[in-house]
Amino acid sequence: MFLPQILRATRSHFPTLRKFSVRSASSVTNIPYVEANIKKDQELSKTISNEITKITTLSNGVRVTSENTPGHFSAVGVYIDVGSRYETPQTLGLSHMLDRLAFKSTKTHSIEQINSILESLGGNIMCASSREAVMYQSAIFSQDLSKVIALFSDVIRNPCITLKEVEEQKQTTLYEIQEIWQKPEMILPELLHTVAFKNNTLGNPMLCPEDRLMMMTPQLIKEYISTWYRPERMVLAVAGAQHEEIVELAMKHFGDIPRSPELNAHTILPFTTPKQIQTKSSLYKTITTAASSLFNANSSSIFTANQKAHYTGGSLFLDQSIPHTHVYVAFEGLSIHDPDIYGLAILQMLLGGGGSFSAGGPGKGMYSRLFTNVLNQYNWMESCMCFNHCYTDSGLFGISASCRPEYNHHILDVIAQQLNSVTRFDHGGVTQSELLRAKNQLKSSLLMNLESRMVQLEDLGRQVQVHGYKISAEEMCKKIDKVTLEDLVRIASKVIGGQIRNEGNGTGEVTIVAQGELNGLKDMQTVCEQYGLGKTKNSKKFKMVA
Repeated sequence: MFLPQILRATRSHFPTLRKFSVRSASSVTNIPYVEANIKKDQELSKTISNEITKITTLSNGVRVTSENTPGHFSAVGVYIDVGSRYETPQTLGLSHMLDRLAFKSTKTHSIEQINSILESLGGNIMCASSREAVMYQSAIFSQDLSKVIALFSDVIRNPCITLKEVEEQKQTTLYEIQEIWQKPEMILPELLHTVAFKNNTLGNPMLCPEDRLMMMTPQLIKEYISTWYRPERMVLAVAGAQHEEIVELAMKHFGDIPRSPELNAHTILPFTTPKQIQTKSSLYKTITTAASSLFNANSSSIFTANQKAHYTGGSLFLDQSIPHTHVYVAFEGLSIHDPDIYGLAILQMLLGGGGSFSAGGPGKGMYSRLFTNVLNQYNWMESCMCFNHCYTDSGLFGISASCRPEYNHHILDVIAQQLNSVTRFDHGGVTQSELLRAKNQLKSSLLMNLESRMVQLEDLGRQVQVHGYKISAEEMCKKIDKVTLEDLVRIASKVIGGQIRNEGNGTGEVTIVAQGELNGLKDMQTVCEQYGLGKTKNSKKFKMVA
């Protein structure tokens, strides 16, 4: 079970692209730290700490953080501030390729030697890319700590990226992409981001587009690494080891990376849009072309890698003969820096949901609103659940559902009714008992998941990467407890009413993505106007019939 979205900064929708599945976490609120000026010289710039967490910044900008909590093994991770949101049409898909090319040959070790090191370490060693980070993570025996940090340093700093390796990963990646496109529950969240943030940042695909895959070269990948793999964008995190030991290893393996001329400055990357290749015949290729065109539409644009995510809203309909109709309805959510993020996480837990064949106790969501009011009431509904994707400057919040095609004319009304119901107190609105139950579920899920060493690691690394500090689970629970019923309804009304004001100045319009036999599906703009959801005027739509 993954941590609730309250902790989530970025995470791939594609577990098949990872070497191992890993739970993820990030932070959301500000806790001041007391500076401990215990060691300042040419090597260390500063160290800050609380009772458990310690953070040291090396002179070149690499941040080193640790929590020496007891356990039988240690977890190590390197988190780099690079991902699909920083890509341009020139570099689309490179984060995905970096994921695939991890742990290949380096300037000091052949691929056979790297594989031998991995086998000798055992444990859980993987690389994963997301919208806002590339993560190298491992869980190993404590005595192998120095070995795995040396390995991470080698594969991050000295990759060979040979033509043979790139060509091999092109074929593997193409197969994975085709498999994912056959699974609506995996590809539709991606398309939802593409439509919701059209032509910018969070709308960039995490999957490498097929036409871009063929253009990948070793030189292009090396240039991308040299642009983004900078020391000030790196965090080395360790759970289950002495901080002084970690700092010493970090200085040895990462301390000599040259400091960037302008610390923390993002490079501006101008580009021109490549011409779209129109040689598609199969359903998969047809969908790929249409989705790719959504973020390649403006050939004269010049994007900067540090621009704020601009929520646009819109619609995409994939008319296709498949057993069920899948619908995603979303609104711009909150960034992980917003203090209301706790209330939104509670709202997600309160709505909950799942599949029609979900079984188990309250932890499986059977007392959530979508389970009780939708899945238990409509036997034609195959699934219905709430989602909440949080990023550093924006987010997506909404409901996904699926049903048999003959019930298409009902599905949007059901979704709209549930969204509308949480924006008021009366006539089926949220009750105090529901709020308390959702709070308890959220806190228990948070605390139980943090018992995992790998979750603890990613929570630590991503918090320091995003915020520069670590917030404790106890403080998170206090923030959750402080959310009132009035807060919850206010937050729900703001998000579902399209009134979010993030730095990117989003439109507030609803985003809808649907796939399946779409005959009978109502017009979402009409439904939103009927229930007062979002801003629906001038909503742009893209319809494609396969």
